[in-house]
Amino acid sequence: MNPAGGSALAKAAGWLLSKLRERFISLTVRNYRIYFSGHFFSVIGIWVQRTTMSWFIYRLTNSAFLLGLIGFLSMIPSLFVSPFAGAWADRWDRRKTLVLTQSLFMVQASLLSAGVLSGFINEDRWWPLIVLALWQGIVEGIDAPFRQNFVLDLVSKRSLLPNAIATNSAMFNSARLIGPSIGGAMIVAFGEGICFLISAVAYLAVIASLLTIRINYPPLKPSGVPILSKIKEGWSYSWHSLPVRWLIANLGVYMLLAMSYSSIIPVFARDVLKGNAGTQGLLLTFAGVGALTSAFYMAGRKTIKGLPYITAVLGCVANLALIGLAQSRSIVLSLVFMVFIGLGMTIQMSSTNTILQSVVDPNMRGRVLSVYTMTFQSVMPFGSLLIGSLTRKLGPQTALSISAGICLLWSLNALRNIPHLITHIQRMLVTNHNTEIYRPLKVTVMYPGVEG
Repeated sequence: MNPAGGSALAKAAGWLLSKLRERFISLTVRNYRIYFSGHFFSVIGIWVQRTTMSWFIYRLTNSAFLLGLIGFLSMIPSLFVSPFAGAWADRWDRRKTLVLTQSLFMVQASLLSAGVLSGFINEDRWWPLIVLALWQGIVEGIDAPFRQNFVLDLVSKRSLLPNAIATNSAMFNSARLIGPSIGGAMIVAFGEGICFLISAVAYLAVIASLLTIRINYPPLKPSGVPILSKIKEGWSYSWHSLPVRWLIANLGVYMLLAMSYSSIIPVFARDVLKGNAGTQGLLLTFAGVGALTSAFYMAGRKTIKGLPYITAVLGCVANLALIGLAQSRSIVLSLVFMVFIGLGMTIQMSSTNTILQSVVDPNMRGRVLSVYTMTFQSVMPFGSLLIGSLTRKLGPQTALSISAGICLLWSLNALRNIPHLITHIQRMLVTNHNTEIYRPLKVTVMYPGVEG
């Protein structure tokens, strides 16, 4: 090999590694790196299960309404569970709690697989799907506030938090890219029962990573404050903080009117595009391409400056793409629209999470995140019911056009309010002594193998 060419190649490789290290700086922290590795495989399994579940329900019942109903039941328990979980997340050992919740998810997927493979769950007996959906919703209501709060435990430094959240989003959306395509192909090749079994086995990866991580939590001290008072305090804080109130309201509108599109993707795949489970997997995979693009963009950001504007603009783009998807009968055009839908929707969720965790009082973080989780998990079920009902009455194309059109009007109005929102975000950062989140993050002090 030419020495000069080899030297240039080495320099290029070094530059690329340096840029990747800078973009995903949170992975230089040992605990976060271990968690990331295990969680990645389990999230692939989650996406296999989600893809398979929606197709299985629609194949079994031929009902868009039941598709929405079971989606509703799998998320609505968060409305009642998340406020308590948020208060607990500020005090309990988050690592041990996550080991428990992930184990319960594994049991749920195992029972689902056993029911399908044995034939116990069939066209005449689909009530176990309702029971297992409720099980999933209850566990998710506990798991989500703990999991979101756990990110700061892993990286330790608040200055690394935006990058850790974005890196987590990149991992989730990389799995979102892989999982649906695996799920669609495996449904066609082996059937739904095997897909649910794969999901159950995949949970072992995240459980193993959680057992490997070592975090020393301070001894629990009795707070002397009743849990209902702590929940009320969290709600009051969220309501009286304009940025928190606005961000959660914006997320709620998207969960109700836009994100619920995912519950009728099987209807579009089979009835509009005349495809099969593979078509559904392909649609979700291309949404994953957009979502992953969004996550990489977020991981490259070093501050939250300008993020509210970008969130609002890409929200408008996502809603226009949803309207385009609703009117499309071309698989190629639909896949293009799915990329922009995935891009815009992921920005809504990851930017909301990042800004919230950056601006709130650290002592209120768990409770505010429980409000975020409750909104995320409990509003979308009503959206699933709404779009399922509209689809039954008006058809999937009209239903999605109406829903996305209303959300687009909200997004356009949101753009007008961004300057006022930014002013209040800056005030909260000063109040909570966290102004470094608005300045570029210095990455030169972090080295592989050195924990932050």
